[in-house]
Amino acid sequence: MSYNATIEEENKEIANRYKDLLKGTYQTLSDEDKKLIRKAFDIAVEAHSEQRRKTGEPYIFHPIAVAKIVADEIGLGATSIAAALLHDVVEDTHYTIDDMERLFGENIARIVSGLTKISNLKKEQDYSIQAENFRKMLLTLHDDVRVILIKIADRLHNMQTMDAMPAHKQVKIASETLYIYAPLAHRLGLYNIKTELEDLGLKYTEPDVYNDILTKIKDSKEEQQKYIDSFTSILKEALDKESFKYEIKGRFKSIFSIRRKMRKQNVTFDEVYDKFAIRIIYEPTSLDEKFDAWKIYSIVTDFFKPNPARLRDWISQPKSTGYEALHITVIGPKAKWVEVQVRSERMDEIAEKGYAAHFKYKQGQVKENGLEGWLNRLKETLENQSLDAVDFVEDFKLNLYAKEIYVFTPKGDLKSLPKGASALDFAFSVHTDVGLKCRGAKVNGKLVPLSYELKSGDQVEVLTANNNKPNVRWLDFVMTARARTKIKSALKAEEKVIAEEGKAILLRKLRHLKINTNDKIIHEIASYFGLKTSFDLFFRVGNGAIDNTKLKEYVAQRNSGLMGFFKNTFRRNPSKEIVDKEEVTSNYDALVFGKDEQTLDYTLAKCCKPIPGDKVFGFVTINEGIKVHKKDCPNAISMQSNYAYRIMPAKWIDSTKQEFTAILHLSGIDNKGIVNNITRIISNSMDVFIHSINISGDDGIFDGKLSLSVKNKAQLNKLIESMKKVEGVQKVDRVNTL
Repeated sequence: MSYNATIEEENKEIANRYKDLLKGTYQTLSDEDKKLIRKAFDIAVEAHSEQRRKTGEPYIFHPIAVAKIVADEIGLGATSIAAALLHDVVEDTHYTIDDMERLFGENIARIVSGLTKISNLKKEQDYSIQAENFRKMLLTLHDDVRVILIKIADRLHNMQTMDAMPAHKQVKIASETLYIYAPLAHRLGLYNIKTELEDLGLKYTEPDVYNDILTKIKDSKEEQQKYIDSFTSILKEALDKESFKYEIKGRFKSIFSIRRKMRKQNVTFDEVYDKFAIRIIYEPTSLDEKFDAWKIYSIVTDFFKPNPARLRDWISQPKSTGYEALHITVIGPKAKWVEVQVRSERMDEIAEKGYAAHFKYKQGQVKENGLEGWLNRLKETLENQSLDAVDFVEDFKLNLYAKEIYVFTPKGDLKSLPKGASALDFAFSVHTDVGLKCRGAKVNGKLVPLSYELKSGDQVEVLTANNNKPNVRWLDFVMTARARTKIKSALKAEEKVIAEEGKAILLRKLRHLKINTNDKIIHEIASYFGLKTSFDLFFRVGNGAIDNTKLKEYVAQRNSGLMGFFKNTFRRNPSKEIVDKEEVTSNYDALVFGKDEQTLDYTLAKCCKPIPGDKVFGFVTINEGIKVHKKDCPNAISMQSNYAYRIMPAKWIDSTKQEFTAILHLSGIDNKGIVNNITRIISNSMDVFIHSINISGDDGIFDGKLSLSVKNKAQLNKLIESMKKVEGVQKVDRVNTL
């Protein structure tokens, strides 16, 4: 629809929208506040007077709309409303940050500056630059959380008015919204905005699915409303009898969450059983809101049978976003499941407005609401600059949407962790040092592996050892961004030590092979082994992946005339690309299966065409052996739900950095302390871990098997030679099975 309006009509509309903005503010504005907002409005109108939106409307409509979302839906005060009105002024007009500071003071200038810094997210960029921008955006979040709240409001209005944009831009912006902005809104407790962002994101990324679900919701709305009315009429009588002042609302699930449920459970729209929830919002009758909530729970369960497995008490232990409510799933009329949410008016405001409402109610000695704690943990993650930007965004996202579990420390304190967190995640949540030195954990008094998945209510005690070091396998099962970041940093430090040793070994070996060492030779060797940096080369020499034999092969080829010809013609350019920077690049050259990371025969599935580095799983077929599929393969849900017993965990690895399982068969004469001597050799070998040990003696002889994790064959051979020197050991062979 084309936009047509005269200047007079436009001015009238701008004035009406401004009045509407002031009318809809969540917080009470003083005269001083109104003057500040008016001043910001006047400057924004003047600055954007020549600009138009893609729809043809005056550009000022956009800042007013963003300010209205900030004022009404997020519930922020005058400073934020003024900053929202000015959020595009520095980026798009002749005004500067200095002008903002002079006119409005340091606070507003800092917020506008933060918003300007991250505005280049709109531009066409490749993935890693985009990820780097998200990191910058999150850095501004800790300076002032209002920056991110206004940015979310800006994104919401852009999503609401995206129809005039070309299709490829719509998909890009919508994908970005689903990828980072909706999870951020969720994490900051802005549930209404999160829901709208998700639905609008789906509208542009999967329009057919969106419209199909929307139509079905509209078609069934009348029937659902009748059902909600019949359900609530039963409760009203009992609530009135107890003199409660309350409001009952029926709430339909969002289109996005219905879509997610359909995909996750592999069901149709009609089979999604909890498409709506009923919310009881009460005015407390006493100072004890919790008592009232449980009283209402009692009334609801008097009439409808509850599902005990679906009771969620977020009043006794609020979510880390500050969300409080009691959720019960009951069997309603016609044997349908209905979710009932019980909240006080205060809890409802916090659920709707998140951050702002929480601080309105937070007075005196109220406990930290989780948001500041989260921001502090975030700051720690952001400060670790060694993390690759794309990894950082992926890790950060883990903590945005995660459902929470609550576990106890040995002293009885409560800690919240994302659902799926391991015992090792808990150790890192206590302290980085505790995590890095963690060698085991006790859950409810029983010893468990570090990968043990915690459940709500578990009591966890961490066991540490000073000489313990992090292991690359830890990254396979930790969930929290904090743990992943700290492990990666520690492994990086370990890599530096190995690379230093590797450099010394390499220089010594080259001297022995009569080769003069200089940067050119080092780069030539790195190029020969297909590595990107000299650091990669030193690391692989240090961990034994490039051994004496391989170096001799290089020297032999280097000395041959043919190799000289190839080197001069083909290797000249690549060798220039070899750099001295610190990096250990992953060359995914092997696929391993199961917990023991075995190398098995496989074929790649044609339906999703996985490539090295993709997240994958193995599927055992009847006639064609193991087929490897991507985790997001279109057939994955169906295979995992119908043939779970045939699924094999699988992952791509870089064999020069990974550990492998090796099984050794030992036999000999049974001497006193022989097992002790063998295990001492293993524990003295760097980075060798015992998986299992089974040695038995019989009339003076012993026989047994060991399962170990080793870095490579060179390390294993060295270990075997050391074992053979133990008095009494006569034979050490490598075998295939335990």
